[in-house]
Amino acid sequence: MPDCAEEIFVTGLVQGVGFRPFVWRLAQRLGVRGYVSNRGDGVRIVAAAPADLLEALVAGLATPPPHARIASIRRCVAQDAGWQDFTIQASQPGTVQAGIVADLAVCPACVVEITDPKNRRYQYAFTNCTDCGPRFSIVTGIPYDRARTTMAAFAMCQTCGAEYANPQDRRFHAQPVACPACGPQLEFLPGVGDGARVEGNEALNQTVASLRAGQIVAIKGIGGFHLACLARSEQAVAVLRARKNRPTRPLAVMVRDMRMAEAYAHLCHAERKALEDVSAPVVLVRRKTGQSFASNVAPGMERVGLLLPYTPLHVLLLNQIDEPLVMSSANRSGQPQVVDNVAALAELQGIADAWLMHDRPIARRLDDSVVRVLAGHTGVLRRGRGLAPEPLQLPAVLAKSPPVLGVGGDLKAAFCLTQRGRALLSHHLGDMAQLATEQAMLAGLADYRALFGQTPAIVAVDAHPAYRSRAVGKKLAGDHGWLLETVWHHHAHIAATMAENGWEQGPVLGLALDGTGYGPDGALWGCEMLVCDYAHMTRMGHLSMVPMPGGEKAVREPWRMLLAHLDHALGADATNQAQGVLRALQAKPVDTMRAMVRTGVNAPMTSSAGRLFDAMAALVGCAPPKLSYEGEAAMRLEALAEQAEGALAPLAFDLRMAGGLLEMDPTPMWRAALHRLQGGSTGPELAYAFHAGLARALATAMRQLAERTGLGTVALSGGVMHNGVLVGMLLPLLQEAGLKVLMPSHAPAGDGGLALGQAAVAAYRHRPV
Repeated sequence: MPDCAEEIFVTGLVQGVGFRPFVWRLAQRLGVRGYVSNRGDGVRIVAAAPADLLEALVAGLATPPPHARIASIRRCVAQDAGWQDFTIQASQPGTVQAGIVADLAVCPACVVEITDPKNRRYQYAFTNCTDCGPRFSIVTGIPYDRARTTMAAFAMCQTCGAEYANPQDRRFHAQPVACPACGPQLEFLPGVGDGARVEGNEALNQTVASLRAGQIVAIKGIGGFHLACLARSEQAVAVLRARKNRPTRPLAVMVRDMRMAEAYAHLCHAERKALEDVSAPVVLVRRKTGQSFASNVAPGMERVGLLLPYTPLHVLLLNQIDEPLVMSSANRSGQPQVVDNVAALAELQGIADAWLMHDRPIARRLDDSVVRVLAGHTGVLRRGRGLAPEPLQLPAVLAKSPPVLGVGGDLKAAFCLTQRGRALLSHHLGDMAQLATEQAMLAGLADYRALFGQTPAIVAVDAHPAYRSRAVGKKLAGDHGWLLETVWHHHAHIAATMAENGWEQGPVLGLALDGTGYGPDGALWGCEMLVCDYAHMTRMGHLSMVPMPGGEKAVREPWRMLLAHLDHALGADATNQAQGVLRALQAKPVDTMRAMVRTGVNAPMTSSAGRLFDAMAALVGCAPPKLSYEGEAAMRLEALAEQAEGALAPLAFDLRMAGGLLEMDPTPMWRAALHRLQGGSTGPELAYAFHAGLARALATAMRQLAERTGLGTVALSGGVMHNGVLVGMLLPLLQEAGLKVLMPSHAPAGDGGLALGQAAVAAYRHRPV
């Protein structure tokens, strides 16, 4: 049979994952001639062989390396140039479309090497291969080659070069490959007057000594610096909190291995799988009551964020110290994480006692990703290192739409770029109240556009007139001549869930629960029952509207929402009579708040689920007078509910039609809650009963709306959907009602996924017809 020649073009996540060596080995086994090379838009294979062997080559591409993701394979006839064998050629330029793989946790083979005294990479903190190591955090351009990474300045030694050039070696074309002779080096810098700086293995030894002495050490990782200290030391954690001005927000803890994780936490199968995933996220797990971390690691919480070592440096550090370490983002409160050596020394003075740094630059800031298992379903709470920038495939109905930029919201800011049927949801950037976050967004957008060749035609923004993200989006549209598209907050939430689930079967019922979002009536929505498709949103029901005394202050001081809810439901007299058991309202200016509500001055109306949780947290006494971070009261309430033993009677809500909408009225819930509180019910009992009653009311409401509309699918979204107790109760109730449930997985349910929904809505509205 005569030889045929073909060009086979592969797109997707096919660079930086050992794809070219994989193709080379496949071609060698089959006896195919030709070559493979990276291009900006994918991997190009030019091959000559009998037709049956070419078919076998293409069939073999269906089982690529474990971290590769093939989006498409295109084939066309090519000229046989008389190749004698099959080779890997230098990268070729091309339109930038190829994906870049996220940073990969250190693989077992590399761990064996760094812990083997006979291996030349013994205790080398920058060991990696094609199956692991930094990717997105070091890339400066594509096609993905060493010259376009922050490893470009490190010339490979002869031995590393031989590994890199050997197709049989697992470091064949591993771009960050290095060893102690030619690669990046560690450096330990003590505080002023605490000794001399040291390098290499001694730097690691000094770090261990500092940590054991109770010090705070700034440690440079892949996506930025961490502030580390002993997780079992109350004093060390207290010092870290005081210096960082982070009084109560939970801190992540790195454990040596799964055995240590299981000593400190109860883990289900899905949580173990998440911890061991190559993305190495922080996983929220329920801690054990016996052997425990310092109580101030996650005050008031039943859960703690655990992560495993994801770099060789972390492995070596945890092996030596042999106890859990707090790993908190290295920044001053509210500021982005530090990534640069010079900035780390300057900005962390007064926080860190010492610094463990290295000389490999970080190309972009990447906070640790955070995930949680909810009712057996793993969802992303924060998208960062290990997950970004893996693209999300959009539904086919959006594939031919013009490219869109979704700028997201003001909390948990992230942007989204869509093009050619894929969505690039950025890594977590921070809160837009900080100028540094706005600057990080603009820099990140410029970075993604340059890296992935994205030029938006449309900018999608939130409808809230005061959102900083909206102002940024409007300015970008004006400066570049892009179209501006406004998307309602809760429409974007539901559209994000639809998009990542590939939904294109018409409208769905949407259940959006969050803090607050601007509604078409000018009120602050937050517990919404909707009918949504990608083009439109129709409100079908909501939680009863109540005032927010003091506006934004009511978000930070939960007692204000307790007063508003009780007064609205039961009247001021009943609230006054119950003040003996309502410690949250004692010595508070309740008359001033009531005057605000009565006159309508600085007391906007809201249907917020988040503010409902705040009010209940204040009632049971687990909410602080003033929150130190967003969602604190609700998280404490959930933690109380997890402490409850046995099934408890739910606190019931009323459902009724009002003004053509289904209204969920908490009046009977508040009446029963006060009665139980006065009768001696505990905080855990009330917290559990509240969650159970809310889940039952929401499920009943969605069942009634399904019967009315004929729709059988419910999409869940909004930050309250990160609550494991609520979702764990709600999901089976919806399924028992015969409803199909769409849940967020790869995009956060909260505002971190908002940009994806904005982009999906704008893309649909401007799709070619």
